[in-house]
Amino acid sequence: MAEEKSQAQVSGPRVQTPGSRSVVERKRGRRRNTTENFLERLPSEILIKILSYLDVASLFCLSYVSKLLHRFANDDIIWQQIYLSEFESKMWKLELSDDAGDHPPGRWKKMYFRAIDGQQTKMWKNYLKNINPYNGLPRQTEWVLRNMNVSWELRLCDHLGGKSTLVPSRVRFFESSVTVCWSRASFVQYHHISSIQLYGFRKESPKGPNVRKPPWRSLIFKINIKESPYRFFCKDRLIKVLCFPPGVLVGIWRADHKVAFIMVTLHFHKLVEKSLLGSPACPYAEPLDPPPVDVSDPEFGLHGYTLHFVLHNTSALLMSGQFHQLACHRFPIQRGLVELKVISSTSLSQHRSLSGCIKLPWKSDKLEGSIENCCIMTLTLLDVFHKPFWCVSSPISITMEASATPSDYSGDHFRMDHWSADGRVKMRLVWLKELKQFFLISLTIYVPVSKVNKYFSRHY
Repeated sequence: MAEEKSQAQVSGPRVQTPGSRSVVERKRGRRRNTTENFLERLPSEILIKILSYLDVASLFCLSYVSKLLHRFANDDIIWQQIYLSEFESKMWKLELSDDAGDHPPGRWKKMYFRAIDGQQTKMWKNYLKNINPYNGLPRQTEWVLRNMNVSWELRLCDHLGGKSTLVPSRVRFFESSVTVCWSRASFVQYHHISSIQLYGFRKESPKGPNVRKPPWRSLIFKINIKESPYRFFCKDRLIKVLCFPPGVLVGIWRADHKVAFIMVTLHFHKLVEKSLLGSPACPYAEPLDPPPVDVSDPEFGLHGYTLHFVLHNTSALLMSGQFHQLACHRFPIQRGLVELKVISSTSLSQHRSLSGCIKLPWKSDKLEGSIENCCIMTLTLLDVFHKPFWCVSSPISITMEASATPSDYSGDHFRMDHWSADGRVKMRLVWLKELKQFFLISLTIYVPVSKVNKYFSRHY
């Protein structure tokens, strides 16, 4: 009997260990594991329970991953818990008991964002109603940004999927813009960066010692390094600077090609909305509010412009001016551009002097310097109703003119140009050696006809 049992044990079915599996079986197992979606195998209750531990920003980003996660990240049960935990003390009892009826899907998510939007806009909407007649922008934009603790966060992504989040090193406010700079010693090399993302958020103190709720982040722009066109901006003995649209400066050490600093200048136009009302995945979309169409005026949209123009660097103001009644007739329109002559080279009374030299100071954690012949231009073009028509704040460089046109000044002539899809700016300057300063002797704005036609409902 013992021999029969031993023979039965030997001749019985063999139990395979993981190491004894054949090569074909292991390949099939790996192939099955790579194609199998374990999230779909989870019960709905468990998946909802897992997602209920995430914050609002994480749920919003997770909804873009797949259709399954999009469906569960927008589940009413999760958003009801989020809404009640945030606003339960402020709700009427009647509203809480009203949950028994049938409601369309997404009700609690809509209620949450409506309440959040109401909380935020009530704080600063009234302050932004007071418009400055000098530049057509809200007077208290800087005050609102400071009072609400608005800050800007830079997120760098590398080719391996790693992310690093940076807080600003310096923030400097000007008349109609703010310059934000990030600099630290642990910057990666430039060729490792795949994208640059800028977010706005409110810095809030935690409600308790153990509560650290991440703030809502509003995406302002995202730059893909390989896809975005850039231009070599300037350089000095230590760094070279690249410029990416919409005016992002990236300083790179010339010795080891590591990033020394990143600098962004943000225009005040809708800056509070862009910093608070966007989502972590999409920037804030400005609502379209075109002016009424004037049928009686055959050249409506070609006159009545006002320009507020500022030249500054990261530490000082170089020039500020306001120019009224800018106009263009139909016949000078060429190459699809409307030409607005702001400062004429033949009118000496319009020429403006620049205080100081044109240079762009920069600073890293250990070193600092200044790049010659560079500054920042902030332009606010207002329409006939004194509303912002074209707003831009971008770095700009100065170059010497090869063949200077005759003028009433004896000195070296220079030019500064800016161009983008929204318009072009041309400036001519002259350096007076006796006074040791620049004079702006010509300024011309070019606006695309397509932009004018779309805004004013015209057909020029």
